[in-house]
Amino acid sequence: MTQAWHQHRMRVQYKDTDQMGVVHHGNYITWFEVARTEWMRHFNLSYHALEEQGLLLPVLDVNATYKRSARFDDLVVLFTRIEAYSPIRLVFEYEARRITQADWEANGLESATTEAPYGELLTTGKTTHMWVNKAWKPVKLRKTHPELYEQLQQIAE
Repeated sequence: MTQAWHQHRMRVQYKDTDQMGVVHHGNYITWFEVARTEWMRHFNLSYHALEEQGLLLPVLDVNATYKRSARFDDLVVLFTRIEAYSPIRLVFEYEARRITQADWEANGLESATTEAPYGELLTTGKTTHMWVNKAWKPVKLRKTHPELYEQLQQIAE
């Protein structure tokens, strides 16, 4: 996949840090979920709309690799994109990066996507999801929701 990265900017909150003054490792998983939700919203794939269509997208696997620590009040950008997809599964790739105030101002909200992540790499991650119906039975998206599957293909290519 070579599509652009969606970017979601944030400032580290005090509540997300531990006694050592760094972001607790578990918070990155929550940040990935925030980033994924914002990615979906950007591409008009809101969880509400999917659920109204009878689709759920539970997490099957989550992975995070920690490179550096974020600290209270750091400016952070969460980058998200599709790594892989099929009619049954969807894999997201994430990068959390610390940026400067100058980066924050230079990469304003005019564009929600960027060709390449910028800033100091803090954490990388992936989440694997499976399309299921409300009874938690696997769904082949290409058959049950072909328009949605086509939309994912267009985003990912």
